[in-house]
Amino acid sequence: MFVRLDQDPTFLKWSSEELVIPYVSPVDGKVHRYFPDFIMEYKTRTGEIKRAVCEIKPFAQTISPKIPKRQNVRYLTEVATYAVNQEKWKQARVWAERNKMDFVILTENDLGISQLPKLKRSSRS
Repeated sequence: MFVRLDQDPTFLKWSSEELVIPYVSPVDGKVHRYFPDFIMEYKTRTGEIKRAVCEIKPFAQTISPKIPKRQNVRYLTEVATYAVNQEKWKQARVWAERNKMDFVILTENDLGISQLPKLKRSSRS
């Protein structure tokens, strides 16, 4: 994504993980800090300049987990991840709207790749 943002003249400016949005986790009830993947400024096909907050996630994390025949640790983890992501994105939408920006979630499908690479987990939550 970094290469695309640098090489595509549509994107005028961008930064990575510089925005901090507080949210209350539905899992532990505590305030955490959400660092969206990108903030970008881009030019639309009509020439309009827009700004957006962007998150990149595996498609599987953007849909509600399917209930298995037997609940297991993996399913419970997926449910917790989904719930936390939903709250993060809710707060990001509110923040973006207040700042006259869009909030966009991109998946491997949007990026035209078969899957997102597994990255080291950031110490920030």
